[in-house]
Amino acid sequence: MSDFYQTGVVATFHRLGRFSLEKIEAELSWYASERQIALVLPSLYSELEGDALKGIVRELREVKYVRETVVALGPATEEEFRHAKEFFSVLPQKVSIIWNTGPRISEIYKTIERSELPIGEPGKGRSAWMAYGYILSQLEFQAIVLHDCDILTYSRDLLARLCYPVVNPNLDYDFCKGFYSRVTDRLHGRMTRLLVTPLIRSLQKIIGYHPLLVFFDSFRYPLAGEFSMDVNMARINKIPGDWGLEVGVLAEVYRNTSMRRVCQVDIAENYEHKHQVLSADDATKGLHKMCVDICKSLFRTLASEGIVFSSGLFRSLITTYVRTAQDMLKRYEDDAAINGLFFDRHEESLAVDTFTKGVKKAAEIIMEDPLGVPLIASWDRVTSAIPDILIKIKEAVEEDNK
Repeated sequence: MSDFYQTGVVATFHRLGRFSLEKIEAELSWYASERQIALVLPSLYSELEGDALKGIVRELREVKYVRETVVALGPATEEEFRHAKEFFSVLPQKVSIIWNTGPRISEIYKTIERSELPIGEPGKGRSAWMAYGYILSQLEFQAIVLHDCDILTYSRDLLARLCYPVVNPNLDYDFCKGFYSRVTDRLHGRMTRLLVTPLIRSLQKIIGYHPLLVFFDSFRYPLAGEFSMDVNMARINKIPGDWGLEVGVLAEVYRNTSMRRVCQVDIAENYEHKHQVLSADDATKGLHKMCVDICKSLFRTLASEGIVFSSGLFRSLITTYVRTAQDMLKRYEDDAAINGLFFDRHEESLAVDTFTKGVKKAAEIIMEDPLGVPLIASWDRVTSAIPDILIKIKEAVEEDNK
């Protein structure tokens, strides 16, 4: 899109005019000779059977500037792990599969737990965190890039644009978040459109100016799972172990680096992946659970910044959120109309109603337990407690991948 408008405190890089993939890949190959890149792919075993990951692997076969691809494999049997190794063996980069439920990595998790350090619940957050530990153990990477494995519209220019701001030393950013449109015959991305953005703006109305809220509101797609970062960010950041992962990562970035070293980049003309069910009547599933986890992460992050939450504030917030979300819903309906897109006002309104219940549920949890489940420990903290842990991780991964 021909949009070069800069908003908020985060530098925004757009898709302007024709894009030369060959040129940017040639530059990345040059820069990566000095600033080596590791690609992290958090993958469920079931995704190996889907069209999305097969398409991603086809595209990655043409990528020359990534030194190593690290697949953070979800729950898998030994047979499934062997199949995963075969599946990814076609890639030209060095490939390491982290068998998170295998005996060697399981023992690593137990070792860390014995030092009374939090490792979170099994899931994308913990899998990515272990992948970072393995990358740190090699002492040769300067940049880490991560993207999901369910992207149906994947092309390798997504990866190139995501890497560029962190790998190019002339730009030299510590953290780069991807953003994109999610449109088919209708608008998608309900969690961002109808929960996160109106909730953040409602908090701004009630709390007033706060730099963290301005930071969050600067991102065009704060829940995007795609980002790149300087390897030292992986060393010092803590990670949430639930659906609050993306908000929690942004909060850690806010704490640990300067705003002028954070950016976002338009990585795809359109982006399509699997859609979660709304689960309007069950707060333990689908977008409903995601809503609760995101809100908990956001509220706890703000509490750590000195914001005092009370039952009265939460009541005002819920009322303000409902009004703000409904106003934004009307904007999206009009946006869909002018673009000839289908818009189901009932489904969109049901999403707002469900998210309202999620905000209430999260508020109740925060009032009962302000601290909640601790974030997964930073690798700085883990290596301080267990000095040889990275060596053990490297040995475990290498043994599994023989």
